[in-house]
Amino acid sequence: MDRQNQAVIYGNTARNLAVGDALERVPSKKLSHTARKNREKAFHMSAGYVIFLSVALGAAGLILAGYIRLQCDITNTIKSIARLESTVNTMTMDNEEEYNRILASVDLEEIRKIAIEDLGMKYATQGQIVSISGEESDYVRQYQDLPDNRN
Repeated sequence: MDRQNQAVIYGNTARNLAVGDALERVPSKKLSHTARKNREKAFHMSAGYVIFLSVALGAAGLILAGYIRLQCDITNTIKSIARLESTVNTMTMDNEEEYNRILASVDLEEIRKIAIEDLGMKYATQGQIVSISGEESDYVRQYQDLPDNRN
């Protein structure tokens, strides 16, 4: 019995020692002359092609770096805008609260009472009211004094 055809058993598996010989017996395909030349060309690159690829890689790197920088700027701008909007909203709320506090603290009835009793003011009568039409613009120019219709 020769060693190559003999099966050896280890544990619960059996190995065939002649597997290496079986792989060597598989017929290999012969490449055509054209296929062999194409494979050789693929392994060799000219200096011009290497320079072109290097320049293309550098340009792509610069473009990507610029793109990333722009994305970073956009992100920072968006964060800044959000911060400013939050500040504006806070200031608007504070302003409205202060305005409402001031309006609540003003007693219009007390102002009317002081104006009439202490300062001697009176409500305007029908003859004292002058209507001026200002349909053409937002303001009216007064070229002379209004007539004095005090009664």
